[in-house]
Amino acid sequence: MRQFLLLSARILVSLVLLYLALRGINFAAIQSRLSQINVGWIALAVLITIGQVFVGALRWREISALCQAPLTDLLAFRYNMIGAFFNQTLPSSIGGDAVRLWLVNRTGAGWRAATYSILTDRAIGLIALALIIVASLPWSYGLIANSNGRLALVVVDFAALAGGLGFLLLGHLPWKWLKTWWPTKHVHACSVIANKVIFDARTGPKITILSLGVHVLAVAIAWCAVRSISAPADFEQLFMLIPPIMLITMMPISIAGWGVREATMMVAFGYAGLAQTDGTVVSILFGAVYFIVGGLGGLVWILSAEKGAGIPDGIPENR
Repeated sequence: MRQFLLLSARILVSLVLLYLALRGINFAAIQSRLSQINVGWIALAVLITIGQVFVGALRWREISALCQAPLTDLLAFRYNMIGAFFNQTLPSSIGGDAVRLWLVNRTGAGWRAATYSILTDRAIGLIALALIIVASLPWSYGLIANSNGRLALVVVDFAALAGGLGFLLLGHLPWKWLKTWWPTKHVHACSVIANKVIFDARTGPKITILSLGVHVLAVAIAWCAVRSISAPADFEQLFMLIPPIMLITMMPISIAGWGVREATMMVAFGYAGLAQTDGTVVSILFGAVYFIVGGLGGLVWILSAEKGAGIPDGIPENR
């Protein structure tokens, strides 16, 4: 019942946010934009998204090795594709992560190693995204003239950056209770792993490049969506807008980010002096591309040997 209520709440949030994003939109303008879609650009966006999933798999593989949950490139990519499918069918990215956790555990790594690898991977991705936004703030300020938009951008980004840096700092604190108290010991262990991955001379540069690559590819996907409807938005403008939108969309309050992404992108486009209708259409196409890739991940899941085992209702608690 609790899971049903949580899922229902997230569906409701998605629907409400979609309504708020679309209620003031000229649907004739949306129809006009959608009627002139260049399918070639959408196909390119799908290919880039698959490439993004693979780049993310390479990063996850590096992290998993330190977590005593070694994966090959192909296995990490296959699990990420399956995760992409469940991201579209279960609440936010949490559903996909839970399935990836179960898949890694089946390799013999154990629940703890599997959990650490996924949590650390997520944390490093968040830190990289926050750093990109901070580095681009001088240009974002020039693009966004609205004072409320600037304030929201700074607050959201620095909150994410503070959380990321606080997570890394946790691994350096000497207090013994951090390693023994149940609410903190697992987060502390993930922090230690993240510090090793990021600041190691061998893995650090590779993780940095892969992390930045994941987010740059997200911008490229949005740019393909823009080009598919010939909207007047440059790649540079999207590079300022998409990372903050992705940061907000990561909040696990909707289904696959639907509603949150549309509302945020519509507002962001408006703050940047671009047509809000274009922002809504681009967001819909952006989501559709991920839905298509998720469908391909569904085929990977259907054809996988793991499907026959079934997915458990819950994840065992790490102690």
